[in-house]
Amino acid sequence: MAWILLMIAGMLEVVWAYSMKLSAGFTRLTPSVITIVMMIASFGLLSLAMRTLPLGTAYTIWTGIGAVGAFIVGIVFLGEQVNTMRVCAAVLIVCGIVLMKLSSSH
Repeated sequence: MAWILLMIAGMLEVVWAYSMKLSAGFTRLTPSVITIVMMIASFGLLSLAMRTLPLGTAYTIWTGIGAVGAFIVGIVFLGEQVNTMRVCAAVLIVCGIVLMKLSSSH
């Protein structure tokens, strides 16, 4: 169950990062509220997952999901650039996430 909570927490991190971008520095109400609610939910689920999972594993995977997810959302929805170096960096992050999961005894 902790792994499921961690995955959801990571996805919510992507949502709050995207809504924070849309909030224009917290000057737009709806995206600002979504950002704050998703942050609280993401942190809450992360804290529940950390009851069972090691800190280093949980936090690294959570931030990795957020980083790669935000990278993909930036490309798909915000028209951010795609180049070989950025894609390689995202692949390396995913490799790190997989290795952290494989190295965890939980």
